[in-house]
Amino acid sequence: MDRSAKRRTPLWARLSIAAGCLLLAPVAVPAAVVLASPTAAVAGPLNFLLVGIDPRGSHTIPLADTILVAHIPADRHTTYLFSLPRDLVVQIPAFAPTGTPAQTAKINAAMALGSPVAGGNPSPAQGYTLLSRTVRNVTGIPKFDAGAIINFGGFQKVVAAMGGVKLAIDQDVPSEHRKPDGTPRDRLPSCQAGQKCLRPYTGPQMLYPKSDKPMRLNAWQSLDFVRQRYGLPRGDYDRQRHQRQFLTAVTRKIRSNPAKLLPVMAAAGDSLTVVGGGHSVAEWLRQLKNLSIKDLTTLDLPGAPLFEAGTYRGEQFPAEVQTFFTAVAEDRVAPFLLANPNLVQVDR
Repeated sequence: MDRSAKRRTPLWARLSIAAGCLLLAPVAVPAAVVLASPTAAVAGPLNFLLVGIDPRGSHTIPLADTILVAHIPADRHTTYLFSLPRDLVVQIPAFAPTGTPAQTAKINAAMALGSPVAGGNPSPAQGYTLLSRTVRNVTGIPKFDAGAIINFGGFQKVVAAMGGVKLAIDQDVPSEHRKPDGTPRDRLPSCQAGQKCLRPYTGPQMLYPKSDKPMRLNAWQSLDFVRQRYGLPRGDYDRQRHQRQFLTAVTRKIRSNPAKLLPVMAAAGDSLTVVGGGHSVAEWLRQLKNLSIKDLTTLDLPGAPLFEAGTYRGEQFPAEVQTFFTAVAEDRVAPFLLANPNLVQVDR
């Protein structure tokens, strides 16, 4: 790797590390950091797929709990980041390695359907292949140039290595899972271990109050904050926004203090798998050297519940969102946002 690559890590890698901070469950699964060797020059717009998985052990099938797309226009002047709801109902294509047929399901199931390996533990990297195909079908994005699979288990170590993260909190966020001192909340008598309950907790709960002044969140608070959706006006859509805000705060902190990068990467360690898309870190660095993290624009896509015969099936996008995806695929996001301020909104 050249001298400039030692001084600075490219945006796509910083986003991958930051996306690892979107931890929704404190369980670690080993994963290798994979960087493919260089093959060809990078040109045109770039699209990266960042996925957070929530497994319960190396032997369990992972679900894609967080799905983020980063789009960098051909002019390399900015980066757009948007989320896909984990419960988005989509058509998942057939997948030969696991023998699964095409089916309609929630998008987070694509990782699970693509991960099984005969005679071995599930492979998140194989699941990523099916998920990326599914996301491409939904969005019309022709290909993903690079990406990452994040095991959420390294979250608290990563945030601890950073010395915490400061974040302005845009609404009161009650914790479903933690007491004010960080210990787990008590479970209802009818929802003890082994009993399935949608909301099994009771008693005192941590509250993250609305604050325009950035608040420092320590490791457990950061984990807890990005998990929350219950008690929020827009539920999972508010959680998605908070995850994007947190990711932005992490990437800015890494950028402002490059000395933190090595211990943060070490903390991420076996919780992060990076797919280089056929290019080395040094190549990505040279291509993205002029990008500024200040120009990271996070976007809020509209969505609504999908009901069939009165039964909740998941989430759906209005038909108009396809016009945004077309703009991404055709690399004209900036003019689209100017022309459609009420459809796709910029996070504040």
